[in-house]
Amino acid sequence: SAAFGANVELEFERNRERYAFLRWGQRAFGNFRVVPPDTGIVHQVNLEYLAPVVFRQGNNGEQLAYPDTVLGTDSHTTMVNGLGVVGWGVGGIEAEAAMLGQPTVMLVPQVIGVRLHGAVAPGATATDVVLTVTEMLRKRGVVGKFVEFYGPGLSSLGLADRATIANMAPEYGATIGFFPIDDETLAYLRLTGRDPGIVELVEAYARAQGLFRSASTPDPIFSDRLELDLGLVEPSLAGPRRPQDRVPLRGMRGAWRQALRDFVKDQTVNDTTVANWVAEGGRPGPTAATTFHPRDLGELSKTVPVEMDGQQGELGHGAVVIAAITSCTNTSNPSVMLGAGILARKAVARGLRVRPWVKTSLAPGSKVVTRYLEEAGLLRDLECLGFHVVGYGCTTCIGNSGPLPEPVAAAVKKGELVAAAVLSGNRNFEGRINALVRANYLASPPLVVAFALAGTVHFDPQHDPLGTDPQGRPVFLHDVWPSPEEIRAAMQAVGARLFREEYGRVTEGDEHWRSLPVPEGELYAWDATSTYIKSPPFFEGMSARPKPLTDIRGARVLALLGDSITTDHISPAGSIPSDSPAGRYLIAQGVTPKEFNSYGARRGNHEVMLRGTFANIRLRNLLVPGVEGGWTVRLPSGERLTIYDAAMRYRDEAVPLVVIAGKEYGTGSSRDWAAKGTLLLGVRAVIAESYERIHRSNLVGMGVMPLEFEAGQSAASLGLTGREVYDIEGLAENLAPQKRLTVRAKDEGGRAKTFTAIARVDTPDDVAYYHHGGLLPYVLRGMIA
Repeated sequence: SAAFGANVELEFERNRERYAFLRWGQRAFGNFRVVPPDTGIVHQVNLEYLAPVVFRQGNNGEQLAYPDTVLGTDSHTTMVNGLGVVGWGVGGIEAEAAMLGQPTVMLVPQVIGVRLHGAVAPGATATDVVLTVTEMLRKRGVVGKFVEFYGPGLSSLGLADRATIANMAPEYGATIGFFPIDDETLAYLRLTGRDPGIVELVEAYARAQGLFRSASTPDPIFSDRLELDLGLVEPSLAGPRRPQDRVPLRGMRGAWRQALRDFVKDQTVNDTTVANWVAEGGRPGPTAATTFHPRDLGELSKTVPVEMDGQQGELGHGAVVIAAITSCTNTSNPSVMLGAGILARKAVARGLRVRPWVKTSLAPGSKVVTRYLEEAGLLRDLECLGFHVVGYGCTTCIGNSGPLPEPVAAAVKKGELVAAAVLSGNRNFEGRINALVRANYLASPPLVVAFALAGTVHFDPQHDPLGTDPQGRPVFLHDVWPSPEEIRAAMQAVGARLFREEYGRVTEGDEHWRSLPVPEGELYAWDATSTYIKSPPFFEGMSARPKPLTDIRGARVLALLGDSITTDHISPAGSIPSDSPAGRYLIAQGVTPKEFNSYGARRGNHEVMLRGTFANIRLRNLLVPGVEGGWTVRLPSGERLTIYDAAMRYRDEAVPLVVIAGKEYGTGSSRDWAAKGTLLLGVRAVIAESYERIHRSNLVGMGVMPLEFEAGQSAASLGLTGREVYDIEGLAENLAPQKRLTVRAKDEGGRAKTFTAIARVDTPDDVAYYHHGGLLPYVLRGMIA
């Protein structure tokens, strides 16, 4: 599409330096493959093309077969678990060490079995299954554990359905979400054009090793078990802030009313008034102003007029302003993608159109998706509703939706509206999708199209039409929902030929990629003027031997945070505001705001990423109550500063820093900059109630001590305000895995509170990494010793 072509041009213009660096690596290293940009999302490419499932290696005339495994620097690496491959996400630090020959070390996990039985009912999708599983497993608690799916229900799940469920293992908290090899695995390998010899090897190896599942396979033994009847899964969304907050589609209107109450608590309108309003039928959605109850509800009673493409509309709370078919989670699944196309075809046939304020996009995880949508004749129907291919990448799922149209953005700002996004992604954390969109819902691709037609999340599919046809007749969701028979017929367009054609020369790239200027030589020549790639500071001043460990004394709290602080909160990947510390830095380097790109694109520049740490616009630091964004209080003066500016002041005064948080600290993406930036700000330790697996590992890998409150304790229960001065004792002598350290917090009146915290260095290797100041210094010292 024209949108895709324009985005490719823009992408190479903005990222030329980064891509040239990768091209240099492709030439400089013999065992380093690069899949060029605009090809797809790495997890989907791995599923459809790269993963052999079983490796074969020849040595001295003998052939050795062994299982495929993978470590990936993105948490959704687990997608390949659906293919019977063990793999999970790690931080970039751990991956770099692995590439340098360092083993990956972990505690032997518990394995939780999820027994599936029954079959998914017509009308429900694999997306609905994974949202149900995510809700169920988050409630059970599987952080740091392996999850394996088993039972008779596996026979009713296609491989793509399994991959969708495995993909969201990070969202349900597990290290992996594993499916065993069976006949469906072999069928998928054939479907995706794998060499017949590979398919034969996978079957022979799995059967010989007792890894092949069949209907007669006895149930494995697990640490614990859960059970799910697939027949009870119903169409669902998840949101507005977390993937585990599942909302049945039939209850969406009521759920939105409750969510709206939570969103407006900090506004001037009385909560009771809001409750009364929504209970009496107040409709906080994009509809005519005359349909609102004429009561004085302050800002909530208002709708804001908006004109888009010559069409007039009224925006209110719950207006869907972004509808995106995106992410590897769902675009790897032909059944839901074809389902979205069929729904679009039926809607177009009935004369429906997407509401003018909705920004639509289609971003498949591989080019094969576009091919089979074209061959099924469904791509043009999606395009008719505005779902044009904008690129082959994470796009909206990671916050790269681009800006809202100016009239819509202006209306949202003017009315202080709680606007909504509906996307087929895997994460919906606050501030992730778009700075102006506060409510974000995950849904299957067909539901994304449906909500784009409805234009609001204040929607009851049983009673509210998606729109009206040219004859004025209402068109309901059930009128256009794809039937199983229609999806099966469309699946005929998906075949091995498409996969072979698209992946046949995948590593060559297009003309943009091939024409990139590539630096010569085995050593990369750093460009001191670059604002994208700078020589990192992590080895500066490194001695041949590690310095003795010391206790932390006189530390101040940089941020006092609540529960479920994500790596997006700590290190955002989206747009860079011009008035932020990172924005001001770039402007000082001669970069215009139009050329900022995103934090994600600037990860090769530590100066930008340091300034972007804890800079998420939705971060709530309890040291500055009622304020959102990267702000803190510098102590003891009480001066309010950005977190970056305060950290630099503390650094100049040689004051060490700590961060205090609640449960699930570091959940979400395996973003190593969430740990790197924390270190560069001068943070020596984090004290939290619990950690997500990858971020805990990343903190250790950067030499930052992750401390965990004792069970049942928290900052609140201990009466900590964040204004104390902290000493942490027990680091200097005999540090051991999970040693209990003494923490002493002295308040402004000189009164001290003493408590113990667990050092979450979980293995002897973790202790060694921390002693060396991080994993990479440990590896480097080992290489030069």
